[in-house]
Order: sequence, then C-alpha cells, then structure tokens
Amino acid sequence: MPLSPLDIHNKEFSRAFRGYQEDEVNEFLEQIMKDYEKVIKERTEMEERMKSTDERMGHFTNLETTLQKSIFVAQEASEEVRRNAQKEADLIVQEAEKNADRIVNESLAKARRIATEIEELKKQSKIFRNRFKMLVEAQLDLIETEDWNTLLEYDLDTENIDQLEKNEAGNAAKE
Repeated sequence: MPLSPLDIHNKEFSRAFRGYQEDEVNEFLEQIMKDYEKVIKERTEMEERMKSTDERMGHFTNLETTLQKSIFVAQEASEEVRRNAQKEADLIVQEAEKNADRIVNESLAKARRIATEIEELKKQSKIFRNRFKMLVEAQLDLIETEDWNTLLEYDLDTENIDQLEKNEAGNAAKE
C-alpha cells in the first residue's frame, strides 16, 4: 500500500546519539510531504482528465461509428435509387420500343391497305375507261351508220302533216 502524505507527516524516528539533526529531518520530511501531496493531486487531476478524455473519446468513437453507419446507409440508399432509376429507364425504353414497333406495324398495315385500295382504284379506272371507250365507240358507230344519211335525205311532205293535224283536231272536237 502506497504512502500517503499523512503517513510521511506522522512518521517518527527513534533518537540516537549523534543522529541527524531533528529540525533538518523535519523540514525535509515537510518538503517531501508537500511535494508528495502535489504529485498525488496532479495524479488525481490527470486521472480525471484521462477519464474525461476517455469519455470524450468514447463519444467521438460512437459518433464516428454512427457516421460510418449513416454513410453506409446513404450509400445503400443511393445505390438503391440508382438501381430503381435504371430499372425505370429500362422500362421506359422497352415501352418506347413497343410503341415504336406498334406504330411501325400500324403504319405498314395502313400503307398496305392504301396500296391495295390504289390497285383496286386502278382496276376500276381501267374498267371504267374500257366501258366508256366502248360506249363512245358505240355512239360513233351509231353516228356513222347509213341511217343518218337516209334520214337526211328523207323529204317530208309538210302538206300531209298539216292535213293530219287538222284531222286530229277535228276528231278531238267530236269527242
């Protein structure tokens, strides 16, 4: 067990003939006691400061651990957000590709329909043209027949027509 300043103060030495001077020894012991008290006081202060420093160190260690965990959580959240954004971007691209394919397919089908309609209109126009040509040719054949010449050469007797008109007017009055 270590000595205390009180142990040093209360220490009594036996007296001997021709021993040390008692006042000098007492002064020296007094000085040792003061120095020893000072050392103990400093040691106590150091222990308290060390305890305080340990507590602060523990606090900072906890803070560091918390920060590391927070950084890890933030990194994980950031990675999750990045993954979700990538998934969403992939889905948007897939949807856009589907829409583009659908639009292209619809356009191709519409183009085919229009091409078919154009071909049908060409056929109908050809048929109409042939029929119209046949009609015009038939009319030309009618114009070029000899009946027209005969008709133009035919001479009508207008007196007979006047007589027929009078007869009919008379018949109508009798009735």
